[in-house]
Parts: sequence; structure tokens; C-alpha cells
Amino acid sequence: MTGDVINLRQFRKKQTRADKEKQAEQNRTAFGRSKAEKALTKARNEKAAKALDQGRLEKSPGTAAPREGFPDRKKP
Repeated sequence: MTGDVINLRQFRKKQTRADKEKQAEQNRTAFGRSKAEKALTKARNEKAAKALDQGRLEKSPGTAAPREGFPDRKKP
């Protein structure tokens, strides 16, 4: 008739740890990427940015000519 005595505080803590571990496992499979995958993505992004910059007509944004119809105005 007598059951095992259970400390509810310890039981709750154990249950919480198990729930957090389960959530962490799900997050690792959903969001985790290996170091090699991260490096590959970074290299691809850098290569794409370099190719985009090579196609620019102007090398820096500060060297653009003023637009027509908007002459430089001097303050009196």
C-alpha cells in the first residue's frame, strides 16, 4: 500500500531538465550548421560580393558626377 516517496521539487527539476534537453536537441537539428558549412556559405557570399563589385562602373560612391538639372547652389 505504501508507494515510493518522491520529492516533488527534485521531480520538477528533473522534468524541466529533460524538457530543456529535448528542446535543445530539436534546435540543434533545425538550426545547427557545421563549421564547414558556415565557412562555405561565407566564401560563397564573399565571392558573390567580389563579382558584383567588379561589375561596377564607378569605383567609389563619392566620385559620382552631379545630376543634370540640379546645379550646385551657392548660398549668398
